[in-house]
Formats: sequence, C-alpha cells, structure tokens
Amino acid sequence: MTYRTSRTVPRIVIVGGGFVGTYVALRLQRLLRVGEARVTLVDVDSYMTYQPFLPEAAAGNVEPRHLVVSLRAVLPRFEIVSGRATRVCLGDRRVHVELQEGPPREIPYDYLVFAPGSISRTLPIPGLAECGIGFKTVEEAIHLRNHVLGCLDLAASTTDEAVRRRALTFVFVGAGYAGVEALAELEDMARDACRYFDGVRTCDMRWYLVEATGRIMPEVGEDMAEWTLHQLRRRGIDVRLNTRLESAVDHHIVLSDGEEFDADTLVWTAGVKPNPLTASCDLPLDAKGRVRVTPMLTVEGAGYAFSAGDCAAVPDLTNPGATTAPSAQHAVRQARRLAENLVATLRGEELKPYRHSYAGSVASLGRYKGVAQVYGMKLRGFPAWFMHRTYHLSRMPTLNRKARILMDWTLALFFRREIVSMGALTDPRREFEFAAKGAGAPQAAPAAEAREERAREAERVRAGRP
Repeated sequence: MTYRTSRTVPRIVIVGGGFVGTYVALRLQRLLRVGEARVTLVDVDSYMTYQPFLPEAAAGNVEPRHLVVSLRAVLPRFEIVSGRATRVCLGDRRVHVELQEGPPREIPYDYLVFAPGSISRTLPIPGLAECGIGFKTVEEAIHLRNHVLGCLDLAASTTDEAVRRRALTFVFVGAGYAGVEALAELEDMARDACRYFDGVRTCDMRWYLVEATGRIMPEVGEDMAEWTLHQLRRRGIDVRLNTRLESAVDHHIVLSDGEEFDADTLVWTAGVKPNPLTASCDLPLDAKGRVRVTPMLTVEGAGYAFSAGDCAAVPDLTNPGATTAPSAQHAVRQARRLAENLVATLRGEELKPYRHSYAGSVASLGRYKGVAQVYGMKLRGFPAWFMHRTYHLSRMPTLNRKARILMDWTLALFFRREIVSMGALTDPRREFEFAAKGAGAPQAAPAAEAREERAREAERVRAGRP
C-alpha cells in the first residue's frame, strides 16, 4: 500500500544525519529512480561522524576531519537542511525545524525516517554537568585530546605539587566499549607523549576507570572481559568495579568506596539514552522512551513512517521478546533494510523483516593492542587490533575517507604521534580581542580560570553550541 499526499512527487524526510540517517540516504540514492521521490535530510550538523574511530582520533592515530563525511558532498541529489528538528508530527505529517538564524521551517512529508540517535545518559551527580565531558562527538574527541596534552604541559611547567597531581589524574566513568576504548587509547597516547615533557613520567599519571557493575565490557564474553581487565591493570590503570561516582564538585572526585581526590579530567561514558526529540513527538514510545517499531522497521500504526538505531526499540527476531542492542553493527544493517523497505512501500511491494544475529564485537586498547569476539572466535592483542581496524575501515563511508584513514595509519608506521595541544581552539578570538582592546599580548590564564573555561567548553559541546 502506498501513501501519497496531493504532491505529484512524494517527499521523504529523514530526521537525523547519524549512522542510520546517513546510511539510509546513501542507500536510497542508489535505489531510487530519477524523479521517483524528493528526499530531504534534516540535522543540526551537515556531516556524519563515524563514532567507532573517535578513540583513535582522540589518541592522534587518525586525523579528526577524516572521521566525518560531508552530507552535501555524498548526497548531491538530496536536500540537506542544517537545523535542529524540534517536533515531528505523524498526524499532519510535518517536521518542525529550528534554524541557526531566521524563522523556523515546517517541512511536509509523505514518508518519514526518524533517526535522531541518542545522547549521553547522565545522572544527577553534583558537579558532573560542570566538570564532565562526554565522548560521542568528534568535537568532544578533539577537546579531550587537547585537554589531556594540556594537562601534561601544565604538569611539566608548574612547581605546585597539588596542581601537578590534579593535572595528571584522569577519571573515566563507565566501562562499556566506549569508556574502555577511550581510556585505553588516551592512556596509550599520554604514555607515549611523556618523553617530551620534562619531569613527567608514566608512573606520575593516575588513570581511573569507574564502573557501577561487577564487570567491564558486557558486550563480550566474561573470559574476554576478564582478560581485558587484567591488561588494563597491568598498565597501571586503576579499575574500580561496583563503584559509583558520588560527586565531582569543583573537580573534587568522590567515589562510593570512600576514596576522594582531585582530577582535572572527568570523562562520562556511562551509557546512552534516546534523543530528547522522541519525547516531543507523537510517535508511540516504549518504557525506555524509544520509538516502537515493527520487524519491518515501520513505526507501529504508521506504515509511512520508519525508525531504527539507538532511538528505536527494534524487535530482535533471533531472540524473541528482546530488542536489538544500540550498536553500530545493528545501525548499519538496519539502515540498509529500512531503505529497501521504504522503497518497497513507495512502489507497493512486499516489505521484509530485519533479522540479524549479533556477529560479535571488536575493540581497540591502544596501538597494536585489542580484543575481539566474532562468531565465537576469540582474538587478543595484535590480531584483534588488526581486525578492529579492518572491520571499521570497511564500514567507513566513501572511498575518499577510507583512503585518508589508511594514509594516516601508514604514516604512523614511520613517524611518531603529534603531541601538539591546540587548546586555543576553545577560545579562538581571545588573542584578537586583546589586540583590539589594546591590551597587548594575552597572559596565560591562571589554572582555576583555565579549568573554568574547560568546563564551559564541555557544556557548549554537550549542548551542541559552537
């Protein structure tokens, strides 16, 4: 059955330019005939970020620009609207969009792809909003890299032992894939960079991984998780299981096991939740705030609307009663099926259900180190690290980005990592403002002011503001 409004050419609106939105659009661009449909993609950013490579970008193994794909470049046949969707209506089939400037827009549609993704799931912990930073965007990865290197700079320059100890203390909360990979890659980078900072030794740094449950990396088997835990502790990383973050006011960390200390770096990777946009729409939601969809990836009760990815409760046909996990592996495959079913709906053809058995997981633990469990096969060390890179390189959109990432890796075989901290990126107009006011060259901000600026930058990143 087809769904058409009065327009001659049906309009497809895709809300979200993340994994699902971008891969759906790329697939539609290949499947749709010329003039068969008009496609509009709405997202606050006009690029897609390949999130599995964020830890490598933070560690300096990959140029951050090579992890993002310009939607306008790869989707020349489609309309790209750079704005934030504020409401999606099934009743009158309209998407309300707030632009950076000017009046808001209302975009009518015949078919909807709802894929705004997810955001970090935070808790009402004192000080977290002011001092913490997430790890879901390329902006956060860049900021975190600059911040860690800036902390090494500070430690090598100060004569205040308390400031030095605080600068060299790094806390990561959440021991899923995101937390373990981010910590492992950044610790590996900092360990490598210590040789360039006078008086800073690897043993001076304190790295904490705080996890509320009794194990790390629930995505892999228990034996592989235990092996990873052992490897992290061998590197001097303090892994605290069954421990919660109680407070982080003014960067003073308080853990539920009673330990307290100061840390300039607090990274929050304790899970995700559906984008708040889902709550402001009239789509059917489950108890977790996810959009309820059928196995064909259509929204329940609306055959003209589709959804998938982190914001959708997609039935797992290989495990009756369960829903698929919020992973890149499922997102890419769901996007392909969604696009094919949308085209089938458009043409009045039969839809097919989404069915995919979980293939396994791969994770990087730093250069030449990794862990993998794929189709029952377990790999550790270099083979797992190589599989991690090979798999994700194959999933990276466009030959252009694949070639650039491969070039980054090739150059890394012959040259050391870059250790330049571009901290001024957080406030690029400061130098010019001093010059315009006739104040001369700016002086280095005191440590407290620098910490406040980093906190403000983290808040801007979380809020999606430039």
